[in-house]
Amino acid sequence: MDRETFKNKAKESINEIFAKIDKLELKKDNAVGKVKEEYEETLTDLKVKKVELQKKYDKLMTSTEENWEEVKESFSSASDSFNEGFSKIGSIFKK
Repeated sequence: MDRETFKNKAKESINEIFAKIDKLELKKDNAVGKVKEEYEETLTDLKVKKVELQKKYDKLMTSTEENWEEVKESFSSASDSFNEGFSKIGSIFKK
C-alpha cells in the first residue's frame, strides 16, 4: 500500500475508533455495580490509548521518507491495540 493510501486509511481508522469511544461513553450509564467499575476502567484505558494514537497519527502525517516505515508500524500497532480494548469492553457486558 502506498503512503497516501495508508494515510487515508489511517484517518478513516482513527475516525472510526474515536466514534466507537464516544458511543461507549454514552453506554456507561447502563452498567451497574462491578460491571460499571470494569467498564469505566476499560473506557479510561481506551481514552489514554486514544491520546497516544492521536500522537502517532500526527507523527504519521508529518513523517519523512527515512522514518516512514517505523512510524507506520507504530501507528498500526497502536490501532490494533484498540481491537483488544473493544473486545474487552464487549465481554464485560456478557458477564
